[in-house]
Amino acid sequence: MTYSEATEYLFTSAPLFQNIGAGAYKEGLSNTLALDEHFGHPHTKYQTIHVAGTNGKGSTSHTLAAILQSAGYKVGLYTSPHLVDFRERIKVNGVMIPEERVVKFVEQERDFFEPLHPSFFELATALALKYFEEAEIDIAVIETGLGGRLDCTNIISPILSIITNISYDHVQFLGNTLPAIAKEKAGIIKRDTPVVIGETGGNTEVRTVFCEKANTENAPIMFADEMHHTPVETELKGFCQEKNTQTILTALDFLTGEVEGIKTSLNITQEHIRQGFANVCGITGLMGRWQTLSNKPLTICDTGHNVGGWEYLSKQLAMTPGHLHIVIGMVGDKDIEKVVSMLPKDATYYFTQASVKRAMPAEDFAAIAQKHDLQGSVYGNVETAFQAAKNKCNSEDTIFIGGSTFVVADILRNSF
Repeated sequence: MTYSEATEYLFTSAPLFQNIGAGAYKEGLSNTLALDEHFGHPHTKYQTIHVAGTNGKGSTSHTLAAILQSAGYKVGLYTSPHLVDFRERIKVNGVMIPEERVVKFVEQERDFFEPLHPSFFELATALALKYFEEAEIDIAVIETGLGGRLDCTNIISPILSIITNISYDHVQFLGNTLPAIAKEKAGIIKRDTPVVIGETGGNTEVRTVFCEKANTENAPIMFADEMHHTPVETELKGFCQEKNTQTILTALDFLTGEVEGIKTSLNITQEHIRQGFANVCGITGLMGRWQTLSNKPLTICDTGHNVGGWEYLSKQLAMTPGHLHIVIGMVGDKDIEKVVSMLPKDATYYFTQASVKRAMPAEDFAAIAQKHDLQGSVYGNVETAFQAAKNKCNSEDTIFIGGSTFVVADILRNSF
């Protein structure tokens, strides 16, 4: 079996949320617990940090991993979704899991897991946790896939839990109010385990949900948006990174023993922190966060795909030079009307769709956008839309590519 055959097997034999959405979502942890038992509970062999949240959990996870690596720790990093290669999800010290290990996993374990009918994410999580044990890591940063309480990463016993923020996303699974979503995310708060909340957006009900859960679990809790840390220069340039930075610095207070009564004391200096923030992309291979792809014209992509993400992106786009050309597509299970209402009116749009089944047809998206007075043309795929934008703009303009993680994945895969 080749690597491409192994990943094709994983993508097609197990339901992949990245491609099909709700049909891939499996509620409950029975499969995960069975896989964990089969592999000998590998996550108990190393320390873990658990990261949940609607937005920012990928940037937060990568930056924490970069800081820990800078401090000399051997670090596992498990994130999702991937943009170009499945192996982006599973890294040790910034290096993706070897292709042959993925092949070996499918070949040797399929007789066990096929009767379970697991989801793709359940299999990917099992592989990641086992691979980290084999790599003899010191600590792993584990990002939830969806929610928290019933997410299959929630079998770990971390030294720290982080919930970056709460916004509307995946409401069909997590609830259609912010307190309901917060309750699902709060499911990662563990007994006697510190938790950092990145921001509550001033929502007292959301804050109460977290406080009550932390109190029940006797978990020390800190709210990053109530703390005051000196800003740190970060390689990630999106406006949202200001909030992520405060979340990370508050997490480091716990991890380095700066909080009274907390036993965890990792050997992390201010120089390690500076290096991690300044070189996160190079250290971990992070892509797609207000990423500059070229300079003439300025071409930027970003994976922000929901209301919370666009609250930052819309402000940032207003500050880009020249005329703005936006290559955009979304998936059908987002609050598209709300996102479209936040898009700049004075840009030229190139409506398109990513190469996944969840993608909203470009024509349908354009129809919604036109109701909001957004003007542009429809293109059948991301690469064609991007080429049209390049042809229309001049060297002093800005091209932005986004609206969906999968639009960004297509542009990175096909054009850069």
